[in-house]
Amino acid sequence: MIGRRPKRTLIRLVILIGVSFFVFKVVLLPIRIEGISMAPTYRSGGVNFLNRMPYWFDKPQRGDVVGIKITGIHVMYLKRVVGLPGERIAIRGGVVLINGEPLDEPYVRFPKAPWKRPEVRLGPDEYFVVGDNRQMRMEDHTLLEVAARRIVGKVLY
Repeated sequence: MIGRRPKRTLIRLVILIGVSFFVFKVVLLPIRIEGISMAPTYRSGGVNFLNRMPYWFDKPQRGDVVGIKITGIHVMYLKRVVGLPGERIAIRGGVVLINGEPLDEPYVRFPKAPWKRPEVRLGPDEYFVVGDNRQMRMEDHTLLEVAARRIVGKVLY
């Protein structure tokens, strides 16, 4: 197992541990999905990874599924970005309106509940996020206008 050159094997092992530590502490963050707000896209009880790198150099885009830190990185919401900074967002009859125009949401697979939310204008550093399960009552959902600094990363799968 060690081979003929134990010093070289030890160096490889240290490098492997260092790279693994960097990847799983700095770049990829494992998360357990709890709740049905993102069903059927993501199932409760599943495990996925947040990739923190995409937002080091770029900003979240509409349609991205992101992790949002609530209390540190140990408690997060998993939501989809539907509204971008500076846009006007409203929900009427279960349809998300961006600047008065209906948003095409192919990821919402089941009929939408008749949600209603008055129009709000997002700030220059705010995003509007919501789960994919629109059959739930709106009161049971967490709809958020969230600051960009609270978005931890993008879900891998």
